[in-house]
Amino acid sequence: MIPDNARIRANGGRTTRREGKMTAMPAIPASTKTSLAQRLFLHAKQRWPQLADVHVRYRGQFGYVEGELADGERLPLMRLRYGGTAHRWGLAIHTHSTGGYEDAIWFTGSPQEALDLVCDLYVTNTDT
Repeated sequence: MIPDNARIRANGGRTTRREGKMTAMPAIPASTKTSLAQRLFLHAKQRWPQLADVHVRYRGQFGYVEGELADGERLPLMRLRYGGTAHRWGLAIHTHSTGGYEDAIWFTGSPQEALDLVCDLYVTNTDT
């Protein structure tokens, strides 16, 4: 086993990610869950008439967003990561090829901007 001081010296005096402590991610407050769902629904109603509804389910620090089409079909769209504020969320885009989510590390924006991004990818192309 390498002593901690040797590991730090070998790394140029910097602490590595493994040596750092993991901090608990903030839980999504109930009021933020309610406002997120309402904001996404209202935004979809104004900008995405193809969507009859928007559904959000929560697990830990994540909000999973599905769009519902007029025929009842549900499209998984994105996963939003809560970072402590209701106005800026992390984004992972649902990929239909893998059935999973790909983090969009370049994205910084509101949930409404995230919805516009994924709807540009998936909702406008539902007739093809």
